Amino acid sequence: MADFLQNVMDHAVAVARKAGEVVCSALSDERKIMTKSSAVDLVTQTDQRVEQLIIQSVKEKFPSHRFIGEESVAAGESCILTDEPTWIIDPIDGTTNFVHTFPFVAVSIGFSVNKRVEVGVVYSCLEDKMFTARRGKGAFCNGEALQVSEQTDIHQAIIATEFGSNRDLKAVDHIFFSLRNILTLPVHGVRGAGTAAVNMCLVALGCVEAYYEIGIHVWDIAAGLLIVSEAGGVLMDVTGGDVDLMSRRIVAANNKTIAEKVIEQIDPFTPPRDDAPPLDK
Repeated sequence: MADFLQNVMDHAVAVARKAGEVVCSALSDERKIMTKSSAVDLVTQTDQRVEQLIIQSVKEKFPSHRFIGEESVAAGESCILTDEPTWIIDPIDGTTNFVHTFPFVAVSIGFSVNKRVEVGVVYSCLEDKMFTARRGKGAFCNGEALQVSEQTDIHQAIIATEFGSNRDLKAVDHIFFSLRNILTLPVHGVRGAGTAAVNMCLVALGCVEAYYEIGIHVWDIAAGLLIVSEAGGVLMDVTGGDVDLMSRRIVAANNKTIAEKVIEQIDPFTPPRDDAPPLDK
């Protein structure tokens, strides 16, 4: 199993780097923009091209493996995580950043067996930072070991979050009520890179103490959550329970003390699960 997971890791790193090269070269080209669930839920031809590049490369080396990919799900494929070896892919995490050339864009590749993420790779393309983790083997950035912040005082913390693409008034009210609560604790600051994967890597780097979001998807967080935990961090649901990959809700923090302080301030809501059956039309 160890050799197998190392082979998976090596392939994930190689294909993430190749995908990153495609993303970076596309930034100098005209980017055709489309939308998915709303006018602010963007997708480009590069998202689709990169996902197909990753899936085709993996199929050649691991033909029996399954896939959950952001663009495949958007095209109608199911989003069901089984016990089978599964690659969980976000070809461009931060598509809106990509469209606007805002400089945080990542390729995120998680690999799960028995519904548990065993390998996580996040390549922040424009920064040329390769974040990697294998369960029980630590987390790294460009080969350097990662360790979360030791801060336990929420008042001296930086918290990361995002506003997402849901513009429903009730959801926005929940988001801003939580943000107000956290800002007025007070904390040192609130930041957001525009990509869940990079935000989680910032927790692993020790740059921010926590990241929380409601409305993300399994492909946004699969790789990052392992990188956080292998750097010594903790993962929880926004109501304090165990994190659920398909729930679209997460708190990633440097320690339980900070996580619980953040959770106390969150006004939770429940978006449709990633593995929910499609609505009848």
